[in-house]
Amino acid sequence: MSNALSRRTFVQGSALAGLSAAALGSSALFGCSSQSENLAETGSNSETPAAPVEEKIVWNHCAINCPGRCALKLHVVDDEIVRVETYATDTDDMDDVQPRACLRGRAYRAWVNHPDRINYPMKRAEGTKRGEGKYEQISWDEAIEIIAKNYQEVIDNYGPEAVYMNYCTGNYGVTARPWFRLLNSLGNGYLAFYGNYSLAQLMWITPYMFGATVGAGSSLNAAKDSDLILMFGTSPVETRQGGAVSHHDYVAMREATKGKIYVIDPRFNDSIAGRSDEWLPINPGTDAALVSAIAHELIANEQVDKEFLDTYCVGFDEDTMPESAKGQNKSYKDYIMGTGYDMVEKTPEWAAPITGIAADKIRSLADEIANAKAMFVDQGWGPQRRSNGELNGISICMLPILTGNIGLPGTSNGLREGSYSLAIPSMPDGENPVKAKISVFSMVDAIDRGHEMTEKADGVTGVDQLSCDIKFVINYAGNCITNQNSDINWVHDVMSDESKCQFVLGSDILMTDSLKYSDVILPDLFRLEQPSMIATGGDHGYMFAGSEPYAPKFERKSAYDAAALIAAALGKEEAFTEGKTQVDWQKECYEKAREKDADLPTYDEFVEMGVYTRKNPKGTVIAMDKFREDPVANPLETPSGKIEIYSEKLADYIEAHDFLEDDFVAPIPVYAPEWYGVETTTEEYPLQLTGFHYRGRLHSSWGGVEILKELNPQEAWINPSDAEPRGIKQGDLVRVKNQFGEIELLAKVTPRVIPGTVATAQGAWHDADMNGDRVDKGGCINTLTTHRPSPFAKGNPQHTNICQVAKA
Repeated sequence: MSNALSRRTFVQGSALAGLSAAALGSSALFGCSSQSENLAETGSNSETPAAPVEEKIVWNHCAINCPGRCALKLHVVDDEIVRVETYATDTDDMDDVQPRACLRGRAYRAWVNHPDRINYPMKRAEGTKRGEGKYEQISWDEAIEIIAKNYQEVIDNYGPEAVYMNYCTGNYGVTARPWFRLLNSLGNGYLAFYGNYSLAQLMWITPYMFGATVGAGSSLNAAKDSDLILMFGTSPVETRQGGAVSHHDYVAMREATKGKIYVIDPRFNDSIAGRSDEWLPINPGTDAALVSAIAHELIANEQVDKEFLDTYCVGFDEDTMPESAKGQNKSYKDYIMGTGYDMVEKTPEWAAPITGIAADKIRSLADEIANAKAMFVDQGWGPQRRSNGELNGISICMLPILTGNIGLPGTSNGLREGSYSLAIPSMPDGENPVKAKISVFSMVDAIDRGHEMTEKADGVTGVDQLSCDIKFVINYAGNCITNQNSDINWVHDVMSDESKCQFVLGSDILMTDSLKYSDVILPDLFRLEQPSMIATGGDHGYMFAGSEPYAPKFERKSAYDAAALIAAALGKEEAFTEGKTQVDWQKECYEKAREKDADLPTYDEFVEMGVYTRKNPKGTVIAMDKFREDPVANPLETPSGKIEIYSEKLADYIEAHDFLEDDFVAPIPVYAPEWYGVETTTEEYPLQLTGFHYRGRLHSSWGGVEILKELNPQEAWINPSDAEPRGIKQGDLVRVKNQFGEIELLAKVTPRVIPGTVATAQGAWHDADMNGDRVDKGGCINTLTTHRPSPFAKGNPQHTNICQVAKA
């Protein structure tokens, strides 16, 4: 099934013309204006009607780091976006695929027309340091000359391992990676990264258990056939807003299923609202302890699916342990029952003080799990974004494994929900001759001490040790130098030291905190201001073709055109462009998609449609269904071809690598206490601090849009039992402090957060006097997070924190 709406240009009557003209001169968010404004434009006594105004309607799409990628219907008058609508059809059928934009998407007009848009190339003002944010306008010619000169010097003096393209999430689409292509087209390559900020820990650990190709679970609509649904640390209606992704899919499933839904989270999140199912409050970072205690009850009461474990798994008990580990009490059952490496029985009484969940409640939950005919276990990426995240993540997967709830209708494998998605390949990056890679979380470390970083201690891949520090950084459409990185105060000290990194190139639309560390800034276009294509999906698949609403304004250029200029300055324009424009590449990518999917419309038809949707022909995605049907014919990509509860390969990795003394590592899913967690709070910092995703932002994107900040103020959620002894009341200005820094924000006193824990939405824009007291008045949680990476994936542990809170 496909739905299409056509773009059109038409002449509106005088009433709408007056409205549009007024909107252009006002600050109204959605292009609305008051009667007095209209009178002022047309004259209250005028007998001559205003001339008709041509309004152009252009389809484009959201392209920030949200899988929604929702449709944007842009109303354009005189080369200005006067109103933003979205995709909608006149039906209340939940099966009708409607990629409607959320509040953020509908607020794009306020972002596109932000008074702080970057309009011209700039260089850091003479005599100022990185991080001060003081710049002077320059020409494109001067900007390209400076960039090319510094790039060549770094290549000549240090080699390509000194060049780095930073992780970014501010721009998506089939032609959204021109900087990677540029660095390869120049013939030298660059130091690459692996992983990402969202799910690095699961990306690293999942292949050891399930194999490389199993990266997600069943689609949410599979849970309509479940009688028990466990949601660990996930809130689809907040993290993936929009009309055709997890927000919609979760609500549709929630209304259709007869199964009971447990939401296991430190915070009563918005996904719990709207239905009287149960919130199971849990101390942050202790999901693995809860699962271990449930496993104890299932094993003790002989309620595990032993046939499934023997047929499809390795390492549950001695029966299926690999030869290298037999007879050594290294199985998962040994760990749970107290005969394993720590000799501690994982009873509900053991787990209760760790998790904050009563032993009797754990027993009753275990009984429900044992008696469920079809259980759907879904985990968000919050439980793994911790210092023990790798083991937390695969521990959650043990619940469907122990009970055999994998590969069957109504089940999932314990990972985040999967999707049915359409696909368009991206413009090729080209071949990178540099083999070395670092964790995405390690960029600042590699600037500070790259030449010391090794494979064994720091997770470097491709080489045993880096040859040099990073000296040239491209930071495009990303706020991950400071704002979305950890321990901002430390990062600032490294980045502002010009002896460590020779040159930072920034390209963005607004002056973010990270952009202040650039030596040269190039003015970028929003994805919705240029031709674009993107594909995505949820329970159903859809894709968008975006057209530019107007020609580029001021001296803004697309990243593709900017990269082409740099390539030309370095004598590699043909290698970069291959004689093609950005639109040429887009068309080529789409035609490759059509070669694999003959049902797609032609390129011209798709551009005219703007929005193309398709229902999943199978109805649902059931994770690992082929493997369940025939594990011999359809083995997993693990050494055994089975689910590896005990991973011999992981055991070998642990033996060959260096870990810190308090890193808890194991080749089976275990509970590992955190560096800064419920078991390691102190008298000085007695509270845990955890982050969460917020409706008003997507990470830090939209963080500078004032109307959204007003609707979604930055707050520290604190339980009344913690607020009262501190004299904190709702709406008070408070300071949250720990060993890494201090932030100032409003207090939200609410029982919706577990006692002993403070919860703060991540992504708020950092706002501190870095030459003064460094107190962050923007309330950015990463002022307070550790930059020590998780043991295995070297990923960000940004929910692992302890703190103290006091009235400001």
